[in-house]
Amino acid sequence: MTEAEQLLERLKPIQEAKGFFFSNDRERVLELLDALLLNRKRYGYMCCPCRLASGDREKDRDIICPCEYRAPDVAEYGSCYCNLYVSGDWNAGRVARVYVPERRPPEKYL
Repeated sequence: MTEAEQLLERLKPIQEAKGFFFSNDRERVLELLDALLLNRKRYGYMCCPCRLASGDREKDRDIICPCEYRAPDVAEYGSCYCNLYVSGDWNAGRVARVYVPERRPPEKYL
């Protein structure tokens, strides 16, 4: 079992208990988890692989996975920005799969 698969197995029950599911696109999920693990090695924390991190944990606090934008994204679109976390309806195909716009304010990238 790869490190990403182990991470998935650890996180799945915790996140599902909170109402968040991993996308049923397993290949995409494992790619994203690999990227999270790479960011942990690079920065010391698992920041969102779909956003630019500063390397400053305090500045990146809002994008440490699961980021603070996950809940509103999943509530509104059925998926987070990365499509890592989704709703049950999204996985079942009952929610249109649309582009999830970036919620992170531009000033956070400075």
